[in-house]
Amino acid sequence: MKRFSDLTEQEVLALAITNEEEDSRIYRGFAEGLREQFPASAKVFDEMADEEITHRTMLYDLYREKFGEYLPLIRRQDVKGFLHHEQPLWLMRPLGLEEVRKFAENMEFEAERYYRKAAENARDVSVRELLVRLAEAEAGHESLAHKLSESILTEGARKAEDETARRMFLLQYVQPGLVGLMDGSVSTLAPLFAAAFATHMPWETFLVGLAASVGAGISMGFAEALSDDGSLTGRGTPWLRGTVCGLMTVLGGLGHTLPYLIPDFWTATVVAVIVVALELGIISYIRYRYMDTPFLAATFQIAFGGALVFIAGILIGSS
Repeated sequence: MKRFSDLTEQEVLALAITNEEEDSRIYRGFAEGLREQFPASAKVFDEMADEEITHRTMLYDLYREKFGEYLPLIRRQDVKGFLHHEQPLWLMRPLGLEEVRKFAENMEFEAERYYRKAAENARDVSVRELLVRLAEAEAGHESLAHKLSESILTEGARKAEDETARRMFLLQYVQPGLVGLMDGSVSTLAPLFAAAFATHMPWETFLVGLAASVGAGISMGFAEALSDDGSLTGRGTPWLRGTVCGLMTVLGGLGHTLPYLIPDFWTATVVAVIVVALELGIISYIRYRYMDTPFLAATFQIAFGGALVFIAGILIGSS
């Protein structure tokens, strides 16, 4: 990799041309990835892609005037100091709106810094003037704030897109996570407390709870992943939903299983019951906060179901 200070003026312009073309294609990828769910933001990125093409044309015209038709191939990865993106965000689906906006802001900031640094080192007056103009252009929409508030992305459109993003977050993360947490917290109560009251042995109870939690997590993860591919429902990729659901299921079961690492049986049981109450309270709050369920109704539904499973486990274990 070459140091920026070692680049010739020809290489500086060639790299700028390559960068503008690459940035244009990245913005076009963002636009395509956002078009279905966030059409207003997609149009913003279409315009930014067109603007980068305009910058490339300006740079190339100046380059040909100064150095002729031959354009050496030099890219970001050939020069020290540029950010390297191991995961191509612009190729991922579904795209997160805020993540894309932040990525674009960083791109504009990096481009501005490059042009200002190149302008400082440029000896040719016309090259320096163009680099300064481009730096100012990049700085003008570094934060995307003005573009996202113009007529393309009006206040109404922004609110609609934010609501879409909120709904996608619910469908892709909150809903599968809540399903897993409920299943892990409730379904493992019966085998855990049945083992506890059947054996009165904390370690053996812990192993039963651990097995039940991990088994339920694997089962729920596969069930969620295989439920649909997300193409019609907008619920995101199956592996993502399955992972979220599976991990939350294991977490829900482990919460009241871990107390049985305490050697004393009754102490462990009291702590486990307290943890169960906290888990049911958290589930009720999540349903109230994200699923528009009245808090008292959510609390009653979860507490009633949990109590039935809890009692069933104790009765079975004590029989």
